[in-house]
Amino acid sequence: MHGSRRNAWLGLTPEPERELPHAVARLRARLPDGAAASTEAAERRRVERLVLHGNRRSWLGYLREVAELVADVAAGGSGGRAGGAARAAAGGAAGGEGPPGPGTVEAALVAGEVVLAHHQMLIGLPGPDYDRVAADRALLTRAVDRLRRLSLSARASAGHHPEAGLR
Repeated sequence: MHGSRRNAWLGLTPEPERELPHAVARLRARLPDGAAASTEAAERRRVERLVLHGNRRSWLGYLREVAELVADVAAGGSGGRAGGAARAAAGGAAGGEGPPGPGTVEAALVAGEVVLAHHQMLIGLPGPDYDRVAADRALLTRAVDRLRRLSLSARASAGHHPEAGLR
């Protein structure tokens, strides 16, 4: 395979490298399994390692983790990867858990929009990656829609006018 085709994913968009470390660190910090040790600096180093030394598969694996975190927040959960992603995929809410706070919703919304945009742009690259992430695109589409509604609702109850926009 030609080198430029193999590394085409690297030139897709800079937003994941720029936006995800802060948002993902905030999302991981809320998990009960000790992921609070994941700081923004640690996330930044992880993304840098993936970009400099990883491959498409490892990069998409990282983005899959982010999609699961986002889906968990959208489902109202804070229980980690598998439970929240499964609830969100099924369209259900977390049982017995309160809604996520506005900071968590905002971090999940940023991460979800960034990964969703990335996955939508894969259609322009050679190879099967666009099809490989179809399930994640569907999961993120539902999660981002729910997070946008949660964000608007939180802003409206805080006295912000909902037509003022998300950001």
